[in-house]
Amino acid sequence: MSEDKMDVDAPEKVVEKPKSKKSPGQPSATGETASKYPKMDLAQRIHRLLMMNAGKMERDSSALTAEVKKEVLEELENASLYRSLQESLGWPAADGLDELEKKHVEALVDLEKKVEEAKESAGDMEVLDARLEIARYAAKSCDEEKALAMYDQVLDLPKLSTGKTIDALMECARVASFHGDLKNNAALVERASKLAQDGGDWDRRNRLKVYSALSNLLARNVKEAADLLVDCIATFSCNELCSYDEFVVYTVLSNIPYLPRPDLKTKIIDGPEILSVSKDIPEVINLVTALYDCDYKAYLHAMVDVHSVLIADRFLQPHAGFLMRELHVLGYKQFLDSYKSVTLESMAVSFGVTTKYLDLQLSRFIAAGRLTAKIDKYGGVVETNRPDLKNAQYRDMIQEGDLLLNRIQKLARVVDL
Repeated sequence: MSEDKMDVDAPEKVVEKPKSKKSPGQPSATGETASKYPKMDLAQRIHRLLMMNAGKMERDSSALTAEVKKEVLEELENASLYRSLQESLGWPAADGLDELEKKHVEALVDLEKKVEEAKESAGDMEVLDARLEIARYAAKSCDEEKALAMYDQVLDLPKLSTGKTIDALMECARVASFHGDLKNNAALVERASKLAQDGGDWDRRNRLKVYSALSNLLARNVKEAADLLVDCIATFSCNELCSYDEFVVYTVLSNIPYLPRPDLKTKIIDGPEILSVSKDIPEVINLVTALYDCDYKAYLHAMVDVHSVLIADRFLQPHAGFLMRELHVLGYKQFLDSYKSVTLESMAVSFGVTTKYLDLQLSRFIAAGRLTAKIDKYGGVVETNRPDLKNAQYRDMIQEGDLLLNRIQKLARVVDL
């Protein structure tokens, strides 16, 4: 989606795996038992409403608003979530919210009785199931604090296996992610990942890669996220976290700036799993194909379409400006790598933009050290400066050596004292 006023970040318009694997996007054995709540697709729809309300997406939200309201009040019966949306989206007050909260208090008391009964007349598994039922009810109908408190009681159970602990931590991470608690989400995913390294099975480790990837993506650790995402293309089974189409979008957009051209072709453009959903995500497929084919005019046009995809996604929208800049740099760098010098006019024609716009973009990226080139304004020429790799490595080694010597000298002074 293009905005009325676009800055220079936005383009002008012109471990061994099992032998038998499920098809991509199918839930795994542990994925099938994952809690249905909180619903991450609802979080995406709420995000789109927020973007519409902020004027970043086209305001045609009446149908979506009615759908979300109905789901929050009738299916989830979540009064705290409705109140939060009422404040952020300007919704009118709804009747019966206090009654819903009283109903949840009574329901949690009844569920707690089931736990006590299980402790008296059943075994550890029945107690675990009863505790999970309370936590999942809270994740569905209560606020984040209450839900996480109920999951803490699950995690505090004695004799809880490593696998069940990982499952509970992943559900906690979803609760935190749903409510936009990025710090808590990252901490929970890291905690689960450490457990998985010591004793998790392949399926849980595989699902945790996706959780870790999206946590890294939210923290703008795009390179780390890209490596994890591309590794899970053929084994994705986290339908509770995002749809397969969304997963492929995250994989493609995060890997474009980092994958070498041969890998971009084999893993992304010709990847069978990505080809299977390519018709559903034409914006990102057009982008990566245009880049690989060196069709720079189509590449910038595709960036305009991808911008709307970024804004509409809760994982990508916070980093839309960053990703657009990286895509610009990538396109300009790939073009300039083919030339020792090229006229601004010729380059502008290739990208389908004006020379003034191109000059502004290139000047900015050259000044920031993102492009190794210089502009001869008088001659209207862009000259590329390919850095000598060995000299660059030598300079880096000298600088790091100087820093190390300075630290040793400071330490020596402290020891002498």
